[in-house]
Amino acid sequence: MGRFRRHMYEDYTKQHFGEYTDDENYNAAYRRVKKLKGFYSHVKVYIIVNIIIIVSSLTRDNFNEGIDFSGLTQWHTYSTALFWGIGLLAHGLSVFGTDWFFGSDWEKRKIQKYMEKDTANKNKWE
Repeated sequence: MGRFRRHMYEDYTKQHFGEYTDDENYNAAYRRVKKLKGFYSHVKVYIIVNIIIIVSSLTRDNFNEGIDFSGLTQWHTYSTALFWGIGLLAHGLSVFGTDWFFGSDWEKRKIQKYMEKDTANKNKWE
């Protein structure tokens, strides 16, 4: 944990001594916010760096002669964004978890749906 964050955490626990010092909910929320902030920082740097790469590809060869759009059709302009984007996707999945796709009660809902479907099929022939 960085010095600033540790100091912020210690100040908070001093202000709320006895109220939140051993509170696992606060600690879990703090870790979650820390992960979320790291992900948003990652997205911000990803966008800034890739904008710089794309703009530099426009003026790569002819800086004094104006903008040359031929750099936009080359692979190396977008390769960094592609591979870094895969890493960013993995980071997002680690922050938001697999519940992002399926939801926390997805399995229960699917089981209920199949049970209702089976019941309807059995009643159809009776």
